[in-house]
Order: sequence, then structure tokens, then C-alpha cells
Amino acid sequence: MNDGRTGIVDAQGFAHVRLTVTDIHRSKAFYEQLFGMPPGSDFSDQVDDPTVRDDPWRTYGGCSFTFHGQTLGLRPVADPGDRFDPDRVGLDHLSLRVRSVEDLHRAAERLDAAGIEHGEVTDLEPFGLVILSVQDPDDINLELAAPRPVGA
Repeated sequence: MNDGRTGIVDAQGFAHVRLTVTDIHRSKAFYEQLFGMPPGSDFSDQVDDPTVRDDPWRTYGGCSFTFHGQTLGLRPVADPGDRFDPDRVGLDHLSLRVRSVEDLHRAAERLDAAGIEHGEVTDLEPFGLVILSVQDPDDINLELAAPRPVGA
């Protein structure tokens, strides 16, 4: 069916995003706590095997979390002292969609209870979103985003 698009690809969303991390165990624990589930694929127990960092079948010693048909992977190949920089070529931030603004407020409460620093729930009216930002252990900005309520 031709719907008038002229792009090369008719993308249906993201299949996966993989983040490069400095410490797979620390990052895995953070994302397990954030998502409330263990990774579905996990080779982090092999991170000290010198052959794993070159092996895509073992996700380079990383792990991945899958939800709603999308996957967030962690790849442990960054130098231990490295830190994320949103001003370099690559990722600026990662935005994860949640169902509602109430979910954002619940997330803020749970982050507080877990002792994880985060920003405020912020209404981005021009974009039709309400967001809550949190930094992961490598300082990658994660933005939790909910659709702005109609009429708000």
C-alpha cells in the first residue's frame, strides 16, 4: 500500500538500542532496579573472558532487557574512567515512554525510596509530553516520558 511516503525505509519503531557502559555489573543492577526485572539475555558473568568482548553472539559480555517488543542492551566495552558526553557524536539521551503522568509521579517516588537522584516531573507542553529525567551510572540521561493529558 502506498501511503504517500517517499522515504527509503518504512520504520515501525526501534528494535533495540545498545548503550556502552563502563561497569556491566553496576549498570545491570541499576537497570534491573529501574525496570523491576532481570535481563532476558545476559552474558555479564563472562565479562572477564578475553574472547567475549569480540563475540557478538555473547553480546560482547553484555546483557539486554526486552519489553513491549523493544530491547535495551548494555555493552561493557568503555574504559572504566570514561563518562558519557551528550555533546559528542552519538546519543544525546534515551527517552523511555510510560503510560501516564501518574506513572511518572510513581516513578519519582520509587526513585526517592531507592535513593536515586532524579529531576522533577516537567511538562513539555510544545512537545505533548511530560518527562522525568534520571542519570544512569555512566551519566547517560534517561528521560521517562508520558503523553501530556488532553486539555492539560
